[in-house]
Amino acid sequence: MTEIGHFVGGKPVGNGHGRFSEIFNPATGEIAGRVALATAAEVDAAVQNAKAAFPGWARKTPVARARILFKFKELLERHRDQLARLIGAEHGKVLGDATGEVTRGIEVVEFACGVPHLLKGEFSENVGTNVDCYSVRQPLGVCAGITPFNFPAMVPMWMFPVAIACGNTFVLKPSERDPSAPLLLAKLLLEAGAPPGVLNVVNGDKEAVDAILSHPDIAAVSFVGSTPIAEYVYRTGTATGKRVQALGGAKNHMVVLPDADMDQATDALMGAAYGSAGERCMAISVAVAVGAAGDRLIEKLAPRVRGLRVGPYTDPDAEMGPLVTQQAYDRVKAYVDLGIREGAKLVVDGRGLKLQGYEKGFFLGGCLFDHVKPEMRIYKEEIFGPVLSVVRTPDYEEALGLVNAHEFGNGTAIFTRDGDAARDFAARVQIGMVGVNVPIPVPVAYHSFGGWKHSLFGDHHMHGSEGVRFYTRLKEVTSRWPKGIRAGAEFVMPTLR
Repeated sequence: MTEIGHFVGGKPVGNGHGRFSEIFNPATGEIAGRVALATAAEVDAAVQNAKAAFPGWARKTPVARARILFKFKELLERHRDQLARLIGAEHGKVLGDATGEVTRGIEVVEFACGVPHLLKGEFSENVGTNVDCYSVRQPLGVCAGITPFNFPAMVPMWMFPVAIACGNTFVLKPSERDPSAPLLLAKLLLEAGAPPGVLNVVNGDKEAVDAILSHPDIAAVSFVGSTPIAEYVYRTGTATGKRVQALGGAKNHMVVLPDADMDQATDALMGAAYGSAGERCMAISVAVAVGAAGDRLIEKLAPRVRGLRVGPYTDPDAEMGPLVTQQAYDRVKAYVDLGIREGAKLVVDGRGLKLQGYEKGFFLGGCLFDHVKPEMRIYKEEIFGPVLSVVRTPDYEEALGLVNAHEFGNGTAIFTRDGDAARDFAARVQIGMVGVNVPIPVPVAYHSFGGWKHSLFGDHHMHGSEGVRFYTRLKEVTSRWPKGIRAGAEFVMPTLR
């Protein structure tokens, strides 16, 4: 059985106290290994390594740091397939999806290679007589990331490459459900030339999270996960004086107007609702069918959902894998049961799915509800599984109102051929990321990722220029060089003259 520890100060570190969590193979339901759960003392050891590495790393020129990231990017591309297999084995997502996750992470590393350009400040000459003013962006110190199970490689790479490119050092606490990919990332960064201690990985549960949030030497925390935990991380971290960005849950709506290309909309919903078994914060979990679009959409969706090819990540024909744990399976199945009790029409029922040879795996087939109402819990709450709810509205205004009224504001999309409707939707919708005929509008690496409302706690979105602002602080310098003739002390507020 595989036993996974931590990575601190440039080397693997075992478990010093004997507390572990089990790692499962989601396709078989079998225990595949166990991962160490860090104590507060072990978190502190990682922080002290990061703290010791910070002065030297911050003194490196931005170009020198970028060159290490260029090498890191090269190593990531070389190990792309290995990373994807680690993700598939522990998370369960199919290999193509896992490979895509790694690719999106590499794109952020590629962006971070160009961060020196964004670290430039501003300069104003002669703001007063012989007085110049300029600004610089400087690193914060030790930063930390707490990342979710559903993207064990991509989400960490949304954080630490930007942070370290800015001159910070980093402590990463990945999900204990699929820890192998993040550990490989740390080893590859060391191989690329990053000094020991620049990136440290501690595996753990709430004890490790609380140790990070309360640690006096951690300056900033980035988090991605559910909304209740995001709010906890934000409130706890900011209460101890930290800068915090905490991305929470979602209930992403896709509005389908009657003039939309229904084949295109159906394809989009299949990938966006059922890809990665719906375990994505940007998954579409609600389709809002406007007017006549409802019957046509259900007619096209139902056979496609019934025909979903479900299997282990090793199956090259599989379109969707299992849920990550038995607990996740039980929770999602309970929501399907609830939807029936609430009166929604279950058009496609995936609860009875059993795969030969994988009877103990955490597989749930695609589920499709129709005539879902806004007062139902399956509409209000984040299910995080392969369950798509179709809500019908008589017109566009009501559809827009539904999206805006929901407590989550992560992502949304509209499918239409009407440019005026699409422009109006993009302008008026109260959501952080919007797609027009694009079902999952995850921004490219040089833009920034983040939602509104209860999908984000904090002021800054993730990666892109927003990430650079989050991981640096602004310093303004006003300077005057003496000319040899001194005017004496001044006891009044200085003014520009």
